[in-house]
This record gives sequence, C-alpha cells and structure tokens, in this order.
Amino acid sequence: MSPRLAITPGEPAGIGPDLVICLAQRATLPAEMVILADPDLLLARARQLQLPLRIVEFDAARPHLAHLPGQIVVLPTRCHVPVHSGRPDAANAAYVLAALDRACDGCRDGTFDAMITGPVHKAIINNAGFAFSGHTEYLAARCGGPRPVMMLATPGLRVALATTHLPLNQVSAHINRAGLTEVIEILYRDLQRWFGIATPHLGICGLNPHAGEEGHLGREEIEVITPVLELLRQQGWRLDGPLPADTIFAPLRRQHYDAILAMYHDQGLTALKALGFGQAVNITLGLPILRTSVDHGTAFSLAGSGQADPGSLSAAVEMAAALARAARARSPGVATHASSASA
Repeated sequence: MSPRLAITPGEPAGIGPDLVICLAQRATLPAEMVILADPDLLLARARQLQLPLRIVEFDAARPHLAHLPGQIVVLPTRCHVPVHSGRPDAANAAYVLAALDRACDGCRDGTFDAMITGPVHKAIINNAGFAFSGHTEYLAARCGGPRPVMMLATPGLRVALATTHLPLNQVSAHINRAGLTEVIEILYRDLQRWFGIATPHLGICGLNPHAGEEGHLGREEIEVITPVLELLRQQGWRLDGPLPADTIFAPLRRQHYDAILAMYHDQGLTALKALGFGQAVNITLGLPILRTSVDHGTAFSLAGSGQADPGSLSAAVEMAAALARAARARSPGVATHASSASA
C-alpha cells in the first residue's frame, strides 16, 4: 500500500494552496495526499488559478483512494477570516497552527505515515501572539522529544545544522560540547534510521573562517568542535573535521560525505540552495515522526498568479513517500498508519 501523507499548505495568503492544487493536477502521485486546509480556500484559489478541483473529505477508516487528476482529499480545517491572495492576515495564524497540530498528532497516532509542510510566515504568526521560531522547533515541542535537527537535501548534497533560527551574534554561545554531541548523534542515527545508511560518513564544518586558523581566528574549533569529534571517533564513527566551510562544499569534497553538518543556518543553506533551490527538501531529524518541507517561503507576490513552481513541494512529497516506504520495508511487521489494518 502506498503511504498516506498529511500536507499542511501553510500561510493561506501565500503560494502554499497554489502548490497543492497544482500538484493535484498530475496524472500520478507517489502516495495518498491528505490536505489539512480550508476547503473553501482551496476551491477559491483553484478558481483564481483556473484549474479544476474536486474535493473529497478525508475518512481515516476508508481505504486509500486512487488518485484522479484534479481531485484532492481534504481534512477540513477552517480559516478564521476570509483569505485574499498575497494579503496575509494575522487572524488566520491560529488556523495555520491548528493544521500543523492535527497533522503532527495524526502522524503520532498512526493515521499518517509522514507530514509535509508548506511555507509559513513566522512574523505573522508571532504578530498574532504565538511564539513561533519555525516549523522545526514547533513540531519538536509538540512531539515532546529531544532537540530537533534541521537537514535539507538536494541531489548530491545533504546539509544539517547545529543551530537553526538564531541571530548570528548568538551562534557561538549555542555551540557547546553537550549540544554539538547531541546534534551529531541525532544526525548519524537518523541517517541510519530513515535513509538506511549503515555507517554514515559526515563532514563537520568549523565555525570560524578557515576553521579557526589554529586559534588565530577563533577558538571554538579547538575548545568545542574538535574534542567532540575526537570522542565520537573513538566509538568508530566516520567524522571529518572541523573543516573550512568555504571548501567543504566543493564538488570534490562533498561527494565523500553522506551529510555535512554546518554550524549555523546560512553557512550551510547558502551552499545547498545555490546548488538545488526549488528541488531541495527540508527534513526534520530527531522527531518520532517523519516530516519534510519545501525549501522556500510564502512568495506573496506569486500567490494566485499561476506562476508558483511546485517543484520543491513535489520533491518533499517524493522524499516523504520514499522514506516511509523504506522504513516500512525495513520493519515489515509494523503498520505505519491506522488504515493499514483495515485495508
């Protein structure tokens, strides 16, 4: 049976609804997609895009529906105020979070095999009075698990982050031995768990230019990063570094690694998005559930225009479906969602 995936389109005034509607037009899909959104929003946006759309309400007890172009399965989640393309309203922030909560809980209780998130606008959610630093941190708090690790993947490169959404002047203070050890352990074990890589080979970036230049350009490499790597190498882990971030992403270097760990957001994601923007997938590691996401923002100026590219959402769906199928194959006796028992 193909996986059942929950998709949250994200900010209703952005391109998330457009991407879901465009994806639904395809002849085939790798999984059953269940969209957690307001049906009226989707129908209105489809009319604006001049695309056909038929909505079927989700029923968890029903076997998977065969995909038909222009048809979409929806778990209704209602917006609080009317939506106008490209004009966000903080009154709908609660709707965005409610969809995330329902998708996350559905993954935890086995209704869904994985969740895929569309783009949200963090400032709008915070302006509505909700503390929100990003999907990664929000879902980790919802699941109540260990720290989350953000990893983005595009063909030929996987990049994980030791820190995520922090001002640059706070990064050094958040890189300590205990935290860095935990991040590397999560990265290493989830590459085994989700990707089936028996002994991952990781490249670890330094924090400072030239990886600190033997302490002349910063001491984090000497005092934090190198001691952590040496300790983990004693367990037989394949870890190279700390290496200069301005050379580790070169093709001859990156091809040796199953993933590269960057110390902060732009250090790693600038390189990854330069290589594969629009094809990259955001994968949250360290959660008890499988979550992928697009690699871009809400693009308000494109909402409702028909010009939004669904490439990253398509890649996120393909990735989630492939990882869910692989996880099931490695544990064939375990049902990954509730409908497996009734189909």
